[in-house]
Amino acid sequence: MSDIVTFGETMLRLSPPGDERLENAAEFEVRAAGAESNVAIAASRLGASATWLSKVPETALGRRVVGELRGHGIETDVVWSHRGRQGTYYLEHAGKPRGTNVIYDRENTAVSTAEAREFDLDRIRNAQVFFTTGITPALSSTLRDTTLNLLKAARKGGTTTAFDFNYRRKLWSPDEARETLTKLFPGIDVLIIAARDARTVLGFEGDPRQLAHK
Repeated sequence: MSDIVTFGETMLRLSPPGDERLENAAEFEVRAAGAESNVAIAASRLGASATWLSKVPETALGRRVVGELRGHGIETDVVWSHRGRQGTYYLEHAGKPRGTNVIYDRENTAVSTAEAREFDLDRIRNAQVFFTTGITPALSSTLRDTTLNLLKAARKGGTTTAFDFNYRRKLWSPDEARETLTKLFPGIDVLIIAARDARTVLGFEGDPRQLAHK
């Protein structure tokens, strides 16, 4: 039994060295990166037992992601898929006036087809906490249903549910995010949301204390 189970996509992040531009880069640093697996890793480093759930292509790139996460000491419980690809993104670091730039390449990924029935739901029901984020349902209509069903499974098993709103404007509009994510609220025990997202997506106004009460 894990203290915390997280669910979501972990991508391969490719970054040129220093503040070099992507279009001029001759080499890239490669790392596995995902909000939900990052939480699992952080929890593990704090002494909790942590498991990351996902659906991953059975390819060299998919194995690269899973292998790196296992190296951080967390358990990975993945559905290996022969369809779909491994998501990636490109991160260009720079100071002002350029700023940081992110380019996603996550169309037709294996995780976008993941369904709740493919996973061992007892892992979630027997955990103390189940965690996911608003990034996951933004990736496909299938994942919107899957996220809802996994939250329901957690609540049915008495597992505390934690959800990071984590709005990404490059994935969907504020209206789309509000319509989808507010439907998940009844199944969430602990909601984490940035003040900017409460304003931009939910349309709330006020200081952080007022936003929290709303």
